[in-house]
Parts: sequence; structure tokens; C-alpha cells
Amino acid sequence: MKTTSFFLVAVAVVLGSACSSSTSTTGTTGSSTSGSTVTNDASSGMTSGSSTSPGTSGSGSMNTSSVGTSSSVSGTGVSSGSMNVSGSTASSAPVGGTGAADINAFAATFASMDDPTFLMTAASSNMLEIQLGQMATQQSANADVKKYGQMMKDHHTKATQELKTVATPLNVTLPTALMPVHQALADKVAGKTGKAFDEAYMDAMETAHRLDIAMFEAKSKQASTPSVKALAMKTLPMLNSHQKMADEVEKKVD
Repeated sequence: MKTTSFFLVAVAVVLGSACSSSTSTTGTTGSSTSGSTVTNDASSGMTSGSSTSPGTSGSGSMNTSSVGTSSSVSGTGVSSGSMNVSGSTASSAPVGGTGAADINAFAATFASMDDPTFLMTAASSNMLEIQLGQMATQQSANADVKKYGQMMKDHHTKATQELKTVATPLNVTLPTALMPVHQALADKVAGKTGKAFDEAYMDAMETAHRLDIAMFEAKSKQASTPSVKALAMKTLPMLNSHQKMADEVEKKVD
């Protein structure tokens, strides 16, 4: 609960920028878009340890430099209105650390994220849910947390299989290790026990699912590939259900 209320503001701005940018003029040299400017390299700042296979032209390439967005940070949380991506590209923040700027930068890529990068990012998120779900079933003494963790393992294992059926025909190689932004969430839970574990785990689940919902909503409207769009639309109800349950369980352990 420490960061998620502020994070909603950042996501709302990103989704608003996606809608604004969709109205831009195409086919005209030098045309400009209103609203926010987000880098076209959707995978900026994210490293996954894998890439698309050679058959995919210009898709899913990983650029470990930075995402061109301006964001302000207050402590460890995302300050209200901290995402500022209007106008030209401003200062950059790398994705994958523990700071709020990293979450902002990650969310800022959703509007321009290409289909292969989306599939790789979703696969990394699934791995996070499965790994932390396994930890919850083994380390939590809270029945609600253990039940939620088991559900995460089951649902996201199935979601991974469905993801592979979409990624394989597109020659997209899914990651075998967590992307930095997901590893950062896992690191916040690792090493904790008892009530501290339960609180950290449920906070991570709230943040992870809010990120996923924003990303899947953007892709359900902007996917270039019909199968990717169908996957995003099919998965959204599950993610919304997980988010609602995470909020309910978090209140019990906070």
C-alpha cells in the first residue's frame, strides 16, 4: 500500500498519453503528436537475458540505455503527478532498479511497446507471480496469503503456456530470467519472514498487477498482431480479479 496509491496516478497519465498519441497524423514527414512523447524503443532500459530470434525483424530488441521520460521521485514512492512526459523527451531513468523513477519509466513504455516486447515482459511477469507464489505457499503462516500464492502459481503457469502458443509462431524467444523491474519487486520480498513477508508479498502483488493491467489494457487496444490482441483481451479479466483479491488480502495482513 506504500507505493500503489501513488502509482495509479502515473499509470493514468501513461494511458492518457496512449489515447492522445493515437490521434496523431500518419504518413506525413515531420508530423507531431499531442500529449506525451514516449520513446519508440519499447524495451528501453529492460534486459531479460533473451531476445527475439533472427526471424523477427526489428522486434523485441533490447536497449539497455534508458527510457526518455521525465519523472520526479519522492523518497521510495511515486509522488502524485510525478510522471511528466508531455512535450519533448526529457531526462531519462533506467528501468529495473528499486526507485520510483524506474516504475514510472517502465510504465511509460506501455504506450509504444511493440508486440514481441510485450510478450517477453508478460512472460517475465508470469515468472514473478509463480516464484513469489511458491514462496508464499512455503513461508507464509497466513491461510489467505498461502491460498492467494497457490492461485498465482496455478493461474500464471497456465497463462505462461498460453503465452507460448502466441509467441512461438511469431518467433519470439521468451525470457528465462526476470527482467530488472520484476527482479526489483522480488528482491523486496526475499529474506522476509512472518508478518513482514506477508505485507511485502501482498504489496508486490498489488504493484505487479497494476503494472500488468495497464500494460495489457494498452496492448488490447494497440496490438499489431491479432493473436497478441486476443491474448491481451482474454487475460485482462483474470488480472483484474487477481488485483481485487490482492487488495482484499492486503488489508487483512497490513
